[in-house]
Amino acid sequence: MTYEWGWIGGRPMPVSPINEIQKVLNYAVTAIPRSKILMGVSVYGYDWKLPFQPGTLAESFGPQIAVQRAARYGATIHYDTASEAPYFNYVDAQGNEHIVWFEDARSFQAKLDTVRTYGLRGISFWSYPTEFPQVPYVLADNFQVRKLS
Repeated sequence: MTYEWGWIGGRPMPVSPINEIQKVLNYAVTAIPRSKILMGVSVYGYDWKLPFQPGTLAESFGPQIAVQRAARYGATIHYDTASEAPYFNYVDAQGNEHIVWFEDARSFQAKLDTVRTYGLRGISFWSYPTEFPQVPYVLADNFQVRKLS
């Protein structure tokens, strides 16, 4: 599991920052054979109201909704290269500031590149990303896909 650094009840930050994932994998490959490691990846995002108040919950949704929300509020989507994650800020109709961290095809590709770099068995999803239509295309460009049950 390489996600939930930014989580529904926590402070705003990327859900799956690649720099943190690499720290986990640097340890994991010393304790587990690489051929047995499936890296769990996130395929969603969170919208936090700012300023963050402990005890509040972010809203979760898929990448398509994140992009639609950015468009609705005229927000510019930025890309943080240290965490390999997209994000944007906006002000809602009530004047509340928000920050949204989510996944997109670029951040998903960064995770796939990490799997390849570390020589891992592959990736896994908690649930298939139905609201992330780029996933099958990015996967097909990178791997031979097999569904295991």
